[in-house]
Amino acid sequence: MSGKAERREHPRKALKWPINILADYGTIEGVTENISQEGLFIRCEEPVLLNETYRISIMPPGKEAIGVIGKVVWSEFYGMGEDDSTFGIGVCLIEITDEYRNLIQGLISDLQESGSS
Repeated sequence: MSGKAERREHPRKALKWPINILADYGTIEGVTENISQEGLFIRCEEPVLLNETYRISIMPPGKEAIGVIGKVVWSEFYGMGEDDSTFGIGVCLIEITDEYRNLIQGLISDLQESGSS
């Protein structure tokens, strides 16, 4: 049996950028694990609801925050002990300006060329 086929159209880059998720009950802080111009893999310490949309601020180092709206398409709990439990979430970007999409793509391309994250 063959492995899972890659369905992503756009390359992802392993990047650890801080993010804030604005939820009805407050702000959830997290960090990206990887990012593309179409989606994010985020780790955070608080759960979010599957299939819900959230306003997210992505904060690349040395750049202005990138504001997007994303839909949680998957979520997993990563238990690492009582104090260090985290959640991994996959987010599809459903509202992002062309300017921000191009900025993300440019940052990913620049980092791929320089070999850093």
